[in-house]
Amino acid sequence: QVQLVESGGGLVQAGGSLRLSCAASGSIFTIKTTRWYRQARGKQRELVAGITNAGTTNYTDSVKGRFTISRDNAENTVYLQMNNLKVEDTAVYYCNAVLLYGISRWGQGTQVTVSS
Repeated sequence: QVQLVESGGGLVQAGGSLRLSCAASGSIFTIKTTRWYRQARGKQRELVAGITNAGTTNYTDSVKGRFTISRDNAENTVYLQMNNLKVEDTAVYYCNAVLLYGISRWGQGTQVTVSS
């Protein structure tokens, strides 16, 4: 089993920065890819960024150049550094781990609110 705990959300003004953390515990050796998703009120959950065990990253177009996903293997933690935040980035951000055999695990989510 893998458990994920997100932290780092909060309220920030437009143009500001936040860093989200996703700490993994349990059978972390089974994790292949870690992704950040977000879900704004009334909208579908969308993929924001992902990072594989090999360090390959990908981003949705709307956050390219502003968000950076990274991992600290020693801390079993994946980070999402969010700079130049916009009001439209407001959402609940979820950490997702894709494990061996296609099993998926989710964290509880952390609220990010960007004010104008």
